[in-house]
Order: sequence, then structure tokens, then C-alpha cells
Amino acid sequence: MIQKQKGCNDIYGKEAKIWKYVDTVIDALMEKYNYNYIRTPIIEATELFHRGVGETTDIVTKESYDFQDKGGRDITLRPEGTAGVVRSYIENKMFGDPNQPVKVYYNGTMYRYERPQSGRDRELTQFGMEVLGSDDPMSDAEVISLAVNIYKMLGLKEIKVNINSLGDNESRTKYRDALIEYFKPHIGDFCEDCKERLEKNPLRILDCKVDAENEILKKAPKTLDYLNDESRIRFNKVQEYLDIMQIDYEINPTIVRGLDYYNHTVFEIEAKVEGFGSNNVLGGGGRYNGLVNQLDGPDTPCVGFACGLGRLVKALELEKVKMPIVEDIDLFLMYVNEDEKKYAAYLSQELRLAGFIVDTEYTGRALKGQFKQADRLNAKFTCVLNSEDLNNNEIKIKNNETKTEEIISLDVLIYYLDEQISALEADDNDECGCGTNHCHDEKHECSGECGGNCHCHDE
Repeated sequence: MIQKQKGCNDIYGKEAKIWKYVDTVIDALMEKYNYNYIRTPIIEATELFHRGVGETTDIVTKESYDFQDKGGRDITLRPEGTAGVVRSYIENKMFGDPNQPVKVYYNGTMYRYERPQSGRDRELTQFGMEVLGSDDPMSDAEVISLAVNIYKMLGLKEIKVNINSLGDNESRTKYRDALIEYFKPHIGDFCEDCKERLEKNPLRILDCKVDAENEILKKAPKTLDYLNDESRIRFNKVQEYLDIMQIDYEINPTIVRGLDYYNHTVFEIEAKVEGFGSNNVLGGGGRYNGLVNQLDGPDTPCVGFACGLGRLVKALELEKVKMPIVEDIDLFLMYVNEDEKKYAAYLSQELRLAGFIVDTEYTGRALKGQFKQADRLNAKFTCVLNSEDLNNNEIKIKNNETKTEEIISLDVLIYYLDEQISALEADDNDECGCGTNHCHDEKHECSGECGGNCHCHDE
């Protein structure tokens, strides 16, 4: 039997519905913030990631899937989304669009060859957003607030934002020199990768997973001590806008992020999720003002964010967040003979186009088996098509919850189903039977919207 590749997953059934719901929430919120969807190729020139992501990052040195195609071209399966978006921005001359900044988001598959573990796969789905063409600190705050609001809208409660600043090129150079001077006498106590990083990019030592608990690492110089006045003022502005937007945050000077292209604001977003362990970071991002120019485009300030959807879905499951996942259908059509089957094909088509979730029999089950299938599909209503009823332009509908049956005219079937299903949904939302939907808060205490008519007010 051929099996899926290590670090890859099949997503189907209820889990797939959760993924689709998350996508829907993201799409809806991105629209409110006026971000446009962008879709870039899964394969890109290897050079894009070596120049963009950085030669010293683990993604490029250890984790990228590189190969040559039949034309001898060096190709890489994209390991992250930002570099591809920037390449598209340059190639399609989006910098010439009068609508600036360019605000886009993506939601697609990435590939990283790493050891599979909880929340980390070789094939992963990543959501991200980019603002290209704005150096305003308010853009930094907007991206952070948007990410936070996505998590909150999905139902995660204890969200924590950690922010830091790497400063401009001058500040980052001073900090880089300070790190080299600090680490040089102790570099023999670090892993082989860190020894190579010392001269190439010492900031990567701070992000090392192997030496994370090394006391020397913990006492390393902090970025904020090397910010020049301009960078410090800018970082204060970002905090000011976050305060205005009522986004809670903490300054964490240890955050440097793992990619070479960051400068100024960097941030990570955590969620306190039982079962996640110590690594509770859901996503992160920051500003990358030099990347467009580095990839042969014009000087363009940018800021972005990205998160793995697999890890996000896992957090929602661990937190037992209730989601409006549809696990039932509106109507299941049953039949016995060929004429009734043909009518089932016609009627199911008409009702689906009218907006109802309808299914019917496709495997040749007897009527008893069809009833069982309707129950498995949690059908709100069932109908056994009967030739005699159909000849009279009638149909018998059964409410699967109340078990009551009615014979109605086929001419009013759509209106009947619409009315009955709306009534069922209203009952499901009325928690206390008072006729006022959602009159209880999260602690199940009455808000008073019911006018005192619910069971909470009984003696």
C-alpha cells in the first residue's frame, strides 16, 4: 500500500470543515481591512530564497526542498510566503499602482524538510499578510492588531503579543558588532551552526534551538540598548498606535526572528494553550524595509506577518473552541423505483440551486438502509418520494427531530423548507427558551436581554 510522505497529512471529514471555517474567518477579516488575496507559485527559482530569506537561515541551509528541473534550472519548493510575494510585487510592477500601499494576504502550502513533530510538518499551510509601500509605524500596529483579531475572532482567549525592535541599518550594525565581541570568547561552548553564524549573522545565534538554555546566550546584549534616536522614536510610535488600538503587548528584547530580512519592529504572538508545552508561539512577523531592493526592486518599506494554520487548528482543538461547523444536511431524498430515482435527481438539483443542503441515495440501498443513511448524515428533514404523491404534485416531508409528517404541494416546497429550517435554527440559538437569542454571556449568566422571561429568573 502506498502511504503519504513523512511530515505530510491528509485532512478530511470534520477536521477539513474546521480548516475551511478558519479560512472563511480569515478571508472575511482581511476584506474588512482591505487586504487583497494573492496567489504565488509553489515553485520558485532557488536564488529567490537564498537572496531573500538569507544564506544563514535554517530554512535555506537545512530545510529547503531544492532540485533541478528538466531544463537544468535550480528550483525550490517555497518554504515561506514573503519572498514570493515580494518577487511578484517587483515583477508585476505593483510599486507603480496608484493605490499605495499594496496590502495583500496569502494562504497556501509551504515545504520545509525538518523533523516532523507536533505543529511542525514538512508540508505545511501558512497564512500571511504583507503591507508593501508604507514606512508608517501605524502599518506595523495594524498588522499586529489584525493578527490578534483573527485569533480572537476564532475563539482563542489568552493572546499575548511580544514586540521588539532591531532598529535601522545603523542600529543593527552596532548591535551585530556588539554580539560578535560578546560571543567570540565563548563561541567554543556553542553548536557548530552557531560557530559558523558568528561572523555571517550573529543574530541567528540568539535564535538557536540547540543552545537556547545556554546561560551565555541568555546574558547576551539586547537590541534595545543599541537603537539610535530615530529607531527608538519609531519603536515608541508603534507602541503608541498599539495603545490606541487597545492591543495589549509586552516588550521582549530577546525576539529577533529567524529570517535575515527583518529590521525595526519584530513581534511574536502567543496563546496560552494547555497541551502546547513551552513553545506556544502561533505566529510572528515584522518589518523588512530592504528586501524589495535586495531582490532588484525599488526601495520599498514593508511589514508582514505569517502563521502556520496547522498549529492554529491544533490550538483551537486543544482549547475546545466551539465553531459553527455544519455537520448536518437539510434534506435527504429517498426513493424505491427508477422513476422516483429520476425525480430525486431533478429535485435535489433544484433544491441545491435554491440554497439547501440536499443529498440522496447513490449506492442502491433498500429503503431501510436509506433511512439509516439519513440518520448518519443528521438530516433535518427526510422525504420518501412516492409516485402516487408525485402524480398529484405533492410530497410527504418528515421532520426528523419531531418525527411529524406533512403532505405539501411541490409548488411550495422551497418556501416550506426555508420556513421550517429557519425555525429550527432559531430554536437552536435560543438557549433558555425565552425567545431571545444569546441572552446569556460566556459564563451562562443572563444579560437581561430576555426581559426576565428565561428560566434564570424562575424562583
